[in-house]
Amino acid sequence: MNLAIKDIQYNLGRFLLTALGVGMLLMMVMGMVGIYRGMIQDATLLIDEIGAEIWVVQIGTKGPFAEMSRVPRSLADRVAVVPGVRETREFVYHTIQRDWKGRSLRVAVLGLSWPIDRGEWLPLIAGRPIGQSNFEMIADRKTGLELGDELPLGREKYRVVGLTSGMVSSGGDGMSFFTVVDALAVQLYASAEAIRLEREARLNRAKTTDLGFSQPFLLERAVGPSSAVPALARPQTSAVIAKLAPGADLAVIKTIISSWADVTYYSEDEQRQFMLKGTVEMARKQIGLFTVLLTVISAIIMALILYTLTLEKIHEIALLKLIGAPGRVVLAMILEQALFLGVVGYALAYVLGQKVFPRFPRRVILLNDDLVVLALIVLAISVLSSLLGIWKAMRVDPNEALSG
Repeated sequence: MNLAIKDIQYNLGRFLLTALGVGMLLMMVMGMVGIYRGMIQDATLLIDEIGAEIWVVQIGTKGPFAEMSRVPRSLADRVAVVPGVRETREFVYHTIQRDWKGRSLRVAVLGLSWPIDRGEWLPLIAGRPIGQSNFEMIADRKTGLELGDELPLGREKYRVVGLTSGMVSSGGDGMSFFTVVDALAVQLYASAEAIRLEREARLNRAKTTDLGFSQPFLLERAVGPSSAVPALARPQTSAVIAKLAPGADLAVIKTIISSWADVTYYSEDEQRQFMLKGTVEMARKQIGLFTVLLTVISAIIMALILYTLTLEKIHEIALLKLIGAPGRVVLAMILEQALFLGVVGYALAYVLGQKVFPRFPRRVILLNDDLVVLALIVLAISVLSSLLGIWKAMRVDPNEALSG
């Protein structure tokens, strides 16, 4: 006869309610570990999906994700002629926040180097890749946008022609994909009044220079579109990415690009480390600390629960000792109850987590290795938590059975 099972059956309701409380605590520990893993994947998702072997950004920066970077669009042509480079693309990345159908819509915008890149590499779940150079976009379903929606940005409306799943930024925002031209138009949009004031400022600057007096026709150019003023550069992109030809010497390519005085070269691994060690480092540390605290709290609560259950059985334990039951019987009863509590709590945590975690705003990833490690931790907590109850049971005087 197993005394632990008999006692659980006798107080089944209380045991299940206690196990549910422990399971909720363990579910939070499990969720914290999953959010930690999800944060790492979100931070490196776009870098891994793009698969670029070279990232060329503004000199002295660690862009385009960890910080802002600006490079001329002509840089793509310079990188393309480097021996060993197979393909180059312009890269534009920024975040926008707009009001959409009565709610706040926050979206990470990525510019695709159309027509080389139409978005075929994206995990489309509906629709198609971008088919024209303007006014089309692909959105992740986390943005809440649907196929056929027309999102007004700046002076234009952009139609959703494709939907993806799981494409989110390091901050957990859903991503949207435009052509580079459209992404820059969204980023650099200015109102009509802002444009008028800028042109007026140009005219005033031209009038105060000798060049404006000697060449009056320049004043007409100053109040015209920016594209008509040769001194004004074209809009700049965030970076240039490249893929290498088979057998290319990466060291040689790095030496060539690193010799340029206006840009900095980074590999795919370096970009990944920038994200993990910079953008999400503090959040990772904070989540790790909360995970440790929740684990310790779970152990303390389990120890108090088992101690309380032991106190409630003082008379029964004393009676067992009085009739000559060996100490290992009492010890086994408390230890087995602790293990049952830990196993049931862990199972409830896993089952509840499978229902709750998909509804979290951030991605929650539960790896098998993490689940195994957490199970071993729960096993250790169960054993350690039982020690307080065992200590109390071993100190019970058999004569207490005669007092009640």
